[in-house]
Amino acid sequence: MPSQERSLNSGGLVSVSFRQLSPAAVVALAKVNNLALIEWGGDIHVPLGDLVTARKTGELTRNAGLGVAAYGSYYRLGGAEPNGFESVLETAVALGAPTIRVWAGNIGSEAADEAAWKSVRDDAHRIAGLAAKERVNVALEFHGGTLNDTPGSARRLWQELDHPNLRSLWQPLPTLTSREQDESLSVILPHLSHIHVFHWIPGPPVERRPLAEGAADWARWLGVIMPGFPATPALLEFVAADDPDNLPADATTLHRLLGAFQVAPLSRAVS
Repeated sequence: MPSQERSLNSGGLVSVSFRQLSPAAVVALAKVNNLALIEWGGDIHVPLGDLVTARKTGELTRNAGLGVAAYGSYYRLGGAEPNGFESVLETAVALGAPTIRVWAGNIGSEAADEAAWKSVRDDAHRIAGLAAKERVNVALEFHGGTLNDTPGSARRLWQELDHPNLRSLWQPLPTLTSREQDESLSVILPHLSHIHVFHWIPGPPVERRPLAEGAADWARWLGVIMPGFPATPALLEFVAADDPDNLPADATTLHRLLGAFQVAPLSRAVS
């Protein structure tokens, strides 16, 4: 994959933020808002196994001067279709993605038994080896309903995984307290791949709000991440009402937050 120069205050976008838009419209939206990277979702924009669409979307992204941050798959570790990862990997390679996002099982840590932990651990090691052969990283979503969902479970998970080709995403989960969010970031930090940036108010129902309302929290979290891991991609995910008209304000907030560190979350994502 071609290298891309680092530029200041870039940020990025997760394409599932706007499932209603075409890939070309997502690229245009990212470009006009000075967002240099896109994580392409595997549900709508780059469907699993559709290599023609994957190649076209990767070319569309790069021709616009942007980088592919990751392929956001919905592969579940230890799931019923273990051979499905081969198709995920093939799609990611066609897209030109340096990282594949997967999910740490299909059950939350609180309900998981030892068999579930073993299944996730074994499958994670298996797919990490497959991806390494293609020079692609694997990153586990930090998300509810998986084994990577609390500070404690994340600590255990990353102690047990211990594989050079396995990393983790991080995002603030509305189910966690502020202290637990800070602790989870601290646990995941040595394994961090990239972050999903948004501001939600816990529910029910959870409410998506402008990023500016959560700027103080994000300034604190970026203050933990950026000094030691300055190339970490910071990708906007979701906006209030899923409305593209609300992206410019969130992008402006993200640029301001990243500008405080005078780095761009770019070079580690694109290789």
